[in-house]
Amino acid sequence: MKTPLSGALLACLVFGATAPAQAEPQDLMNKAGCLACHHKEKKLVGPALSTVAARYKSQGPDVATALMQKVRTGSKGVYGPIPMPPSAPDKISDADLKTAIDWILTL
Repeated sequence: MKTPLSGALLACLVFGATAPAQAEPQDLMNKAGCLACHHKEKKLVGPALSTVAARYKSQGPDVATALMQKVRTGSKGVYGPIPMPPSAPDKISDADLKTAIDWILTL
């Protein structure tokens, strides 16, 4: 006897349905406007993301939380005189921001 669930599973297998793909960190950052000022390897308005990674990735397990707070509240004077404006959750969700920061820390 077939159940509705087994029919749905069979349809997924036959038609190749997959789970939705997760967005790439760079896509999340671009959508939020981060890449207007930051580049992976070179300084634009803000520091290169690789420079941020070099500064923070050895600072322990709580560094991602600290960097999320910096993004949310903005930052001034860390990399020069141009301030980074705050980025609210309506621009980038907490989950997407965490994904982006975790990626930055791997650079």
